[in-house]
Amino acid sequence: MRTDDQIAGFDHSDIRSYDIFKGLNNEQVERLTQEMVCSRYRKGAIIYNEGSRINGSYIVNVGILKIYKTGFDGKEQIIRFARKGDLIAFRSVISDELACTTAEVIQEATLCYIPGDCLTGLIKSSPEFAMDLMKLTCRELGEANKFLTDIAQKTVRERLAEVLLLLMDTFELDDDNFLQISLTREELANMVGTATESVIRLLSEFKSDNLIELNGRKIKLLNIPKLIKIGNVYV
Repeated sequence: MRTDDQIAGFDHSDIRSYDIFKGLNNEQVERLTQEMVCSRYRKGAIIYNEGSRINGSYIVNVGILKIYKTGFDGKEQIIRFARKGDLIAFRSVISDELACTTAEVIQEATLCYIPGDCLTGLIKSSPEFAMDLMKLTCRELGEANKFLTDIAQKTVRERLAEVLLLLMDTFELDDDNFLQISLTREELANMVGTATESVIRLLSEFKSDNLIELNGRKIKLLNIPKLIKIGNVYV
């Protein structure tokens, strides 16, 4: 569900403000700026679907996306969030495989599409970019391995505490200690890997224990050290 609202892309200084592109030389930056197509997407837009053929990748300029897999029962499992500066869908382009996840806009976004041949051309011509992309792939693999370990070894209560801390690290807190992202209870449950009813019950318990404060979808963290202890998180 792409909008037709194409907009101006990055200029040279914009490109180099993103870590993933810092290793590109002037000629490579010029090629990238010429080939990228930037568009606005509304909340709820699906950028690509699990199982689809992806012909290019996207760099997030504005907004937030959720990256998730869908189980046999149709239930989502949120893998991670993508925000400003994140490159998505590049692994499917490089491996020439079907997409293994779905990307959905949850906060109005501006994304810039990078054609697959442009991405692979940059990999071949820039060893530094290729290394940065390899490091990014390794980080994402490490996060996936950690998620699998948590699902197998941690209780739902521990995983919820860890997810709240992860959201804090990813999106930070505002001046009143509220998470700067608003998720539905179902989306939280899809991150934790449990039923929505279980998350609702545990949030109520966390509130009773003065660990958090709830204001609609917004969550305020009141006792971060205790959440760290409950989630068995190493800091």
